[in-house]
Amino acid sequence: MPVLANWWLKGHEHPAKHEKKILNDLDSPHEEAMEEYEEKHPEKISGFEKFKLGYLRLLESLMNQKKALILGYLVVTIGVVVVGFMKIGKDMMPKLNHSHQFQVRIIGEQGKRIERTELVVKQVIGIIKSIVQDKNIEISSAFVGMTPSSYGTSSLYVFNAGPHEATLQVNIAKEYEMTSLDNLKDEIRKKVREQLSGVNVSFEPIDLTDKIMSQGSLTPIEVRIGGKDLKDGQKYANQLIAVLKKIPYLRDIRINQPLNYPSFDIKIDRVRLAQFGLTADMVSKSVVAATSSSRFTAKNFWLDEKKGYAYQVQVALPEYEMSSVQDMENIPLISGQLRPTLGDVATITSTTIPGEYDRVGPRRIVTVSANIHQVDLGTATVDVNRAIAQAGETPKGTVVELKGMAKLLEETLQSLSSGLALAIVVIFLLLAANYQSFKVSGVVLVTIPAVLAGSILILLATGSTLNLQSYMGIIMSVGVSVANALLLVTNAETLRLTYKDSYQAAKVAGAVRLRPILMTSIAMVVGMIPMASGMSESGEQSAPLGRAVIGGLVASTFAALLVLPVVFAAVQKNSSLASPSLNPEDKN
Repeated sequence: MPVLANWWLKGHEHPAKHEKKILNDLDSPHEEAMEEYEEKHPEKISGFEKFKLGYLRLLESLMNQKKALILGYLVVTIGVVVVGFMKIGKDMMPKLNHSHQFQVRIIGEQGKRIERTELVVKQVIGIIKSIVQDKNIEISSAFVGMTPSSYGTSSLYVFNAGPHEATLQVNIAKEYEMTSLDNLKDEIRKKVREQLSGVNVSFEPIDLTDKIMSQGSLTPIEVRIGGKDLKDGQKYANQLIAVLKKIPYLRDIRINQPLNYPSFDIKIDRVRLAQFGLTADMVSKSVVAATSSSRFTAKNFWLDEKKGYAYQVQVALPEYEMSSVQDMENIPLISGQLRPTLGDVATITSTTIPGEYDRVGPRRIVTVSANIHQVDLGTATVDVNRAIAQAGETPKGTVVELKGMAKLLEETLQSLSSGLALAIVVIFLLLAANYQSFKVSGVVLVTIPAVLAGSILILLATGSTLNLQSYMGIIMSVGVSVANALLLVTNAETLRLTYKDSYQAAKVAGAVRLRPILMTSIAMVVGMIPMASGMSESGEQSAPLGRAVIGGLVASTFAALLVLPVVFAAVQKNSSLASPSLNPEDKN
């Protein structure tokens, strides 16, 4: 142990043995003792010992202003936490603004044929190439329309509403420099809107983590309108869209379901049908076979006996021969006969119907979705909830719910806040059992407001949001700060029983724990700098964690060394020196 430490803590390691000597040394003010030691042995005071002497002088001056210090500390830290929590952005995960991958849904006019949609997809790819240059597109993968009925994959995994939709994934070369992915998406939206009339795009999560956290939603903002009548839901959805369009940072606002899909309404004259000796079942089978395929009305398999494979045989009219109402009216209803035709027994008119029905229980769902541009999800959630309230009264029996990642964000932040509060309460109770004193247990937790304030301040300063990563960093900082405070308070409480003076015990404990606290905090802060810089390939994901740890530890270190001893001295000033235990270890 250094010379000054030996002088300052004479007999500290064995208080029972040297108690009398320690008390004699403390008869005179320690400032005079330090000055006298510096005058007599200036060559022995150097390096960290000088720093420790300066720290003790500062601590002494703070002790003289304990009320102002404690009150100011609580007001500042709690104020920063409250205001900062209101101002800071909130997200589920940190945004990857420099990612080089994205997924976009291309939505054409409802009823567009699949080959026309394919041409639109190629045009969109051409627009993207014109923005980032052809050489910078490493991969582009698209799926147009829905999986055919002959393909053994459920449509549940495709999420395309019909042949008018396509999903496009693009991977851009890492050499391509862009300001941010949000700006690139906005430029693609602008070019598509200018060059392709009637075509809309909507960007979707491509990262697996985002897809899982979206819980099946295609965008971060998703409002589900559920009711008995689909028309009522569509009417309210249009009202909501009108309000959402007033929010400047929302993008790709649309109704997900194709509710106006073009179709033909076939009304059969059952009297004429009976005169021809036909049934409605015969008419429907003739229409299905002619407009789609015979495989839906009469499955036929041919078995290749040599290879053991079964091949489906079906009859279908070429699509170009079924392109008008007149062509449908000429569909024969009896096999091998040209008459009667569909036009003889039915009237065909053009109309629109919902192309997709989504249900949650008994309710039919209309979904309004939107993306956000350079704004955190927490802010968007608040504004969308306000827009729902302003959209007008919902139809009777209709339920409006905010779903997707926005809903998960609310639940997650609430759970994390509750979990952190519960952890602090548990720590407090454990410390109370250990110290057998609620006052001392409360003193240990004094540094927690500084942790929260420091973490929020550095997140605000670096433009980071409060998310899962930064919350983990805050929790880590709380753990380290409580450990530092625990050691200092334990030391101070032991010395208080020896010195019979809480102020002197707090000063000595601060001096003893100065080096360990600084070493622990500096080592962890330095170790977190590479993570906080976010310079690696996926650095943006983990950077908020490192930043929260650095901010929390720096603030808690100052609080532990400067505020905690003052609080301990003030709280334990008039505390009893007798053991609170019913069976104390020292009965003398």
